[in-house]
Amino acid sequence: MCIVAGSLPPTIVRSARDIGDDFSGWRKILGLTAEQVADRADITRETLRKLERGDPTVGFHVVLRVARALGVLGTLTEALDPLRTDLGRARADLLLRKRVR
Repeated sequence: MCIVAGSLPPTIVRSARDIGDDFSGWRKILGLTAEQVADRADITRETLRKLERGDPTVGFHVVLRVARALGVLGTLTEALDPLRTDLGRARADLLLRKRVR
């Protein structure tokens, strides 16, 4: 299945751009070149360029590889954890998986 950026909702396109900007910002703050990050993530420089420019068709595995290469994979994972929110903790009984904290 091929995703065309024009077929995505505007909020998705904006979020992809914001995330790309954030990855680019982390790379610069860490003093890493695009080539270094691409090598560490085991992706091409062109794929990293697409991610940093906010191309929403970049694969999810690429996002995870780059997050790991930049040292922010744990932060990304924690940000999505429903048990780190009041609502998630209040409704934890609805989760299929039980976590020990």
